[in-house]
Amino acid sequence: MFLRSRAKSLKRLLLPICLTVLLFVLALYAVQAMHKQMALESLRLTEESVRRTAVQCYALEGAYAPDLEYLIDNYGIRPDVNRFMIFYMFQGDNLLPDITVIPINN
Repeated sequence: MFLRSRAKSLKRLLLPICLTVLLFVLALYAVQAMHKQMALESLRLTEESVRRTAVQCYALEGAYAPDLEYLIDNYGIRPDVNRFMIFYMFQGDNLLPDITVIPINN
């Protein structure tokens, strides 16, 4: 009799425990997906910021900046160099530089 009531109570607990574990796994997946999306958005915004600042330099000075350091020193751009490698390939005074931003995997 005691074993039978014990088995019934375990059966009643099994569904809530399984649902709790399932919800935990789904929440973990959602957080991971959101983190990945935020990293991609940060990458896009960094590249867009460097590109926009280079165009602003061209509009104000009549020539594109010779390197990224020029934009940092003269236009106040502050890219996160701990998270991204930024390649700024100067191609000439009147040609938009080739700008590539790559995440640094820590």
